[in-house]
Amino acid sequence: MEPKKVTVTRLRSVLDQLTKGSEKSIGTYLYKGLRVQISKYRASGSERFARLYHRRRSQGQCVVCGIKVTQKNPRTGRLYRLCPTHREKIDHKSD
Repeated sequence: MEPKKVTVTRLRSVLDQLTKGSEKSIGTYLYKGLRVQISKYRASGSERFARLYHRRRSQGQCVVCGIKVTQKNPRTGRLYRLCPTHREKIDHKSD
């Protein structure tokens, strides 16, 4: 994932979020050619994957590859969690 370019004000707000203990500040930022990476120390792989899954799902992206999902599940009315390619590979594998 590419770092987000930030200004001084945005960097200050990220630091404010950190002092409050919010996990919204986790990410990689680029400020004047410097990469600032904020991550949870000693986070398990499953915890990192869960955070990635929830972020992609909330943004309407495929949880595997990150491509924008456009089709909705007719039963629930929500966007599918997988793109058509991965739905074919993963969901229809058991059929």
